[in-house]
Amino acid sequence: MALIKACRGHEPSFGNNCYLAENATVVGDVIMGDDCSVWFNAVVRGDVNSIRIGNQVNIQDGAVLHCTYEKTTLTLGNAVSVGHNALVHGCTVENEVLIGMGAIVMDHCYIESNCIIAAGAVLLEGTRVESWSVYAGVPAKKVKTLSPELFAGEVQRISKNYMLYASWFKDESH
Repeated sequence: MALIKACRGHEPSFGNNCYLAENATVVGDVIMGDDCSVWFNAVVRGDVNSIRIGNQVNIQDGAVLHCTYEKTTLTLGNAVSVGHNALVHGCTVENEVLIGMGAIVMDHCYIESNCIIAAGAVLLEGTRVESWSVYAGVPAKKVKTLSPELFAGEVQRISKNYMLYASWFKDESH
């Protein structure tokens, strides 16, 4: 069973049909929507400020979601995929965004809907990512406009696949 822990009077809250891996950690002021998944060794730490997560969000293995005490909150919209070992800190991510494996998104970043943050990218504090963009590199910069084919083939596909993967584990008997 996942580690779900209250902190400073806040208990995490989950929508319907969420999957939490046995060694996922969700702490404090976290409100998660429906059909979300938090995978193995992922940490969602709402101890120092609030974390709000929409519907159909997947937080993949080893990812960390956190904020800065009394300065930043974290908001993820609907159908966001946070890739393996990504660090998402004190920022706002709108709907249908893929944050690639090992990416770092720093405080006060704002990622508009329909974007890809490439694997290994580092979004410096305060970066704004405009809709339909692909950002890559260190520091991350816009490298191209997101095509409808890439959007469907990556952002939407991964979001839907993670809902499927979660169903495999929810159906397993213990």
